[in-house]
Amino acid sequence: MTDRSQAAGKPIRTAITDEDGIDFAIIELFFFAYRDFTSDPDQILADYGFGRAHHRVLHFVNRRPGLTVAELLDVLKITKQSLARVLKQLIDTDHIVQLQGPRDRRQRELYPTARGRALALALARPQSRRIHAALEDSGTTERALVERFLEAMVNPELRAQIDVGPAKMSGKSHGEQ
Repeated sequence: MTDRSQAAGKPIRTAITDEDGIDFAIIELFFFAYRDFTSDPDQILADYGFGRAHHRVLHFVNRRPGLTVAELLDVLKITKQSLARVLKQLIDTDHIVQLQGPRDRRQRELYPTARGRALALALARPQSRRIHAALEDSGTTERALVERFLEAMVNPELRAQIDVGPAKMSGKSHGEQ
């Protein structure tokens, strides 16, 4: 047996540490924060038989009514097949409507219904409360610092997608709404 084959099944009994400059503490905080950030909406979604993909679609369609299917695919970075299943459920349950594009009949524009708007708000409220509480608890008084940090986490070539929301379109920052 070679050294490589012997090592393959041998358990490592020590925890991974901040080797090679890897910031495991922040990585782990992201895992826990994401787990808790999504927990409240997950419970609400379960009542509808929906999952996180439905949440993301509802979020972006509500934030950008008239978003085309192609634009949504670009934002979510998912396959047409994955989106088709989720979108069909949201359309069949009257959360989203799909309309033909006014200029290009092949384009499909997505709009929330009143039911879809209500669900998007119900999903966002606990997340917004959690964000507000975290900013207060951490003593973070400069929301812009948190926004800059999170934006910097997005791939540079995709950051333009962030600037499409209603607040940016109107020229207002999130704090001015």
